Amino acid sequence: MSVSIYHNPDCATSRNTLAMIRNAGIEPRIIEYLKTPPDRETLKTIIAQAGLSVRAALREKDTPYADLGLGDTSLSDEHLLDAMLAQPILINRPFVVTLHGVRLCRPSELVLDILPEARNKPFTKEDGEVVIDSEGRRVGK
Repeated sequence: MSVSIYHNPDCATSRNTLAMIRNAGIEPRIIEYLKTPPDRETLKTIIAQAGLSVRAALREKDTPYADLGLGDTSLSDEHLLDAMLAQPILINRPFVVTLHGVRLCRPSELVLDILPEARNKPFTKEDGEVVIDSEGRRVGK
């Protein structure tokens, strides 16, 4: 199965999502989007396929979001995309692309919606939170 993850190795959510993909026996294509940002069309496509607005794909925490005035609701999607492409830290993460769909995996368990191969394999996040128990049952949903 072809899986891609727009990944930030410094982000626990992104690391947990990547670990769940690997736990399913899949080695994804890892795109460290801070080093290699997607082009405009790819970014627009993954946002749309995830069912999000451009604004919903913006990351606010630990970014120049406020300094750039991106909270102004009159800004167009094109303006927001320009900002995301100029400063990829503004792209929320991790986006995961599979044959079953695209998701912004916040929380990381959302990857299970588009990765059926991972649904019954026990998994515990790096902070100790159990996502799938030893019986293959999803915990907390």
